[in-house]
Amino acid sequence: MTTDQQRVAVVTGAARGIGAGVARRLAADGMAVAVLDLDESACAPVVEEIAAAGGRALAVGADVSDEEQVAAAVERIVDELGPPTVLVNNAGIIRDNLIFRMSVADWDSVMAVHLRGAFLMTRACQAHMTAERHGRIVNLSSTSAQGNRGQVNYSAAKAGMQGFTKTLAIELGKFGVTANAIAPGFIETEMTAETAERIGISFEDLKAQASAAAAVARTGVPADIAHAASFFASEGAGFTTGQVLYVAGGPCD
Repeated sequence: MTTDQQRVAVVTGAARGIGAGVARRLAADGMAVAVLDLDESACAPVVEEIAAAGGRALAVGADVSDEEQVAAAVERIVDELGPPTVLVNNAGIIRDNLIFRMSVADWDSVMAVHLRGAFLMTRACQAHMTAERHGRIVNLSSTSAQGNRGQVNYSAAKAGMQGFTKTLAIELGKFGVTANAIAPGFIETEMTAETAERIGISFEDLKAQASAAAAVARTGVPADIAHAASFFASEGAGFTTGQVLYVAGGPCD
């Protein structure tokens, strides 16, 4: 742990949406947070918000699917914040299409960001976690892991994140490192707004449909996911590992 006993968290895809919400929440929980996204300048508003609230944060630009960029990013985080012992693998993209229209590039790009990115970030950070004998890895899956029309690539990637999580739990548990996954349902973000545009309806109509289908009769917001991430990242969650928590406003199989 760092000399001031402050945990250091890394949140990928944290410039907006769920990632930004998680970064804010972990900072509020008392952690120093590396706000990592493809464009470092896009992370500035989140970093400034955390700093204004009295927290410590660092904007980091990196492509999580690039091995050299990941190594450099983690090295910088260690130098400027301290060794990371919390990692939230949230970075993701969508390239939706039906299977017969989906290009190889659409498939590969989604796999690269979600799965390769999570692998590279976890491999880089786990070395610090095992050295500290403490770590919390939180991976973002999705209800789409159960299948979703027009998302064969995204669904496969999110299902893969669940297997990735369970294997990390098995391999890293003896070092004091836990690994869990959160599978959100419909969350109001820029990404779901893009989905509405793809299928040709307004975002308000899509939210209304999602609300009608949810047992709690509303859509989710990034803070709902951040609350779950806060638990998994907490000191008290050391006996919870290898789990997939569906945060979807209703029961999921």
